[in-house]
Amino acid sequence: MLKAAYKKHLLKFKFEAGTFRGVLTDRAVWYIQVREAGQEIFGLGECGPLKGLSIDDREDFEEALADVLSGVEGMEMPREEKAILSFVKEIVPAFLPSVRFGLETAMLDLYHKGKRMIFKNDFITAGRPLPINGLIWMGNREFMLRQVEEKIGQGFSCIKMKIGSLDFDQECDMLRCIREKYGDDITLRVDANGAFSVQEALEKLHRLASYNIHSIEQPIRAGRWQEMKQLCRESPVPIALDEELIGQELKRNELLATIQPTFIILKPSLLGGLQATRSWIESAESMDIGWWITSALESNIGLNAISQFTANFSNLLPQGLGTGMLYINNIPSPLGLTGGFLRHSEKSLWDLSVIGDI
Repeated sequence: MLKAAYKKHLLKFKFEAGTFRGVLTDRAVWYIQVREAGQEIFGLGECGPLKGLSIDDREDFEEALADVLSGVEGMEMPREEKAILSFVKEIVPAFLPSVRFGLETAMLDLYHKGKRMIFKNDFITAGRPLPINGLIWMGNREFMLRQVEEKIGQGFSCIKMKIGSLDFDQECDMLRCIREKYGDDITLRVDANGAFSVQEALEKLHRLASYNIHSIEQPIRAGRWQEMKQLCRESPVPIALDEELIGQELKRNELLATIQPTFIILKPSLLGGLQATRSWIESAESMDIGWWITSALESNIGLNAISQFTANFSNLLPQGLGTGMLYINNIPSPLGLTGGFLRHSEKSLWDLSVIGDI
């Protein structure tokens, strides 16, 4: 029979992280521990809503988490991966997507004997690296260009830059500077987080096209399917949907068929977990829509799960999995960044002392 518990942990950023929802200095997450009664081996997962974005960003989140885990207590542990994912989907309400992700992770970890192995693939068993983009945090022009220089110096060949926070002319000037300095060898992605108005979006997209932009995430705010559909048809820059997907699990096929984006961006803890993310991938691929996976400011526990999940697929695009180095009190792990790739090294061990007893 299963035993389940949780513990809250406050992650501290190494710097003031600028986002469209304000400046972040810390982030609360909850670690889920699952074990079988009488056994010491346990599985570990991570959940935690992003403020202002997740559908489980609610005042009673911890109470809802406790209710879910009390329902897990005393139940039998499923004995195969597919059954585990079905079990979690049945027991966790759809309005708690990050809890689904955390419980999936914990139970899959327990299934693999509590070794922080969520899926057995060559990312964890053979050290196959995953290509990732270098994320440029919002700030003034000098701060952002300095980050670009640092990322390229570290070996990143794909850069993702947030736009929409500064004057648009300044942002175009930054993109021009990057292209002049580094040429077209660098892949540039931009993320507008819905900052453009419908009226100005197409004009701005034409301006961005002159800088050879790989893609733009969410140029207008989510929920305007017809306007986004029109932009996807007319934009000279390929459009990727991000926030548009949140809370749309039941309308997944309708949304993709209507808007027909070039790409979708998948954040498992916002979309309802690993099984839900797999469903988005299957739908996208059936419609010839590209995709990549992005973490959502998880610690190394969540990042580890997302990375192993990503490695199950043959997707060569750079993923958005570089957020594990953001915190001064992250969980030491085998995950590391080298040359624009995320790697899992058997030479490094997990150190869960940062969390303490759960």
